[in-house]
Amino acid sequence: MTSSAAPDSSMASGFQTYATGRQYEIRRGDALAIVTELAAGLRLYSRAGVQLTETYGDEEISPGAAGITLAPWANRVEDGVWYLDGKKQQLDITEVSRNNASHGLLRNAAYNLVDESQYSVTLEATVFPQHGYPFLVRHRVQYLLAEDLGLEVRQSLINDSAAPAPFVLGAHPYLRLGDDEVDNLVLTVAAETRLVTDERLIPRSSEPVTGDSDLRSGRRVRDLAIDVALTDIAFDGGTARHTLSSPDGRSVTLWQDESCGYVHVFVTTQLPGRPRAVAIEPMTGPANAFNSGDGLQWLPPGESFTMTWGIDAVLGDAG
Repeated sequence: MTSSAAPDSSMASGFQTYATGRQYEIRRGDALAIVTELAAGLRLYSRAGVQLTETYGDEEISPGAAGITLAPWANRVEDGVWYLDGKKQQLDITEVSRNNASHGLLRNAAYNLVDESQYSVTLEATVFPQHGYPFLVRHRVQYLLAEDLGLEVRQSLINDSAAPAPFVLGAHPYLRLGDDEVDNLVLTVAAETRLVTDERLIPRSSEPVTGDSDLRSGRRVRDLAIDVALTDIAFDGGTARHTLSSPDGRSVTLWQDESCGYVHVFVTTQLPGRPRAVAIEPMTGPANAFNSGDGLQWLPPGESFTMTWGIDAVLGDAG
């Protein structure tokens, strides 16, 4: 594994400066993963030179939250407000257009190196007690290239507080299949229920998937314009798989374990440099879980929780 620092000096001194801090490169066989110091983000995963996630430039932070990890909540908290033992908690509003607190407290945090080996890297950041979240917790993220060259990600939350801490964990990867036009790919997600949201993307109810949200038999990406959380996911042997596939038989898959009872699917035309992009986001709970209680968990003092997800691909001779 190799890594690059982001020193104060400029490129003229022989060092590369990255907006997302230190870059950790993990290689195994023809697989490559690049992980960032900022937000413990997945900047790139590729096989045999085939890019399987969206990426971005050295001087950019991740556009559209591409690849970042999310703690101690994923998605949104309505108005940034929730209640702890009847006392109002006010989080900072980070999604101003919808007046929500979005994507947790570590999106702009630097993660420290905990461990590194030939095929893995583990980073960790601390959430200190603060307004809106009066708990001391650590978010630890391990990226591992497995023997089959698939990428495995383990996100753990450790509670160093004296009281149980509420949480939802998640991640925000965008998948792609090399240079294939995303519009021509088929997206398959084995989930039976969608969360119905208001104009601020806050869930208000749920219903069986239908139309664009029914991805169980596969839908062409060009036909989709969705930003939806899905649940009642079909797990097989403890794992659920969500796939982008090409007519030529190649595919890229995001998988998640049963600790992740939700998946958020976002098809957008707003990712810079891409006509369309597909985010498949594993989550332990949906938006506004701090208020609805859906998927919300409380971690006892001194204990930890781990969610596991990953990406693999079928690429002909490379897969």
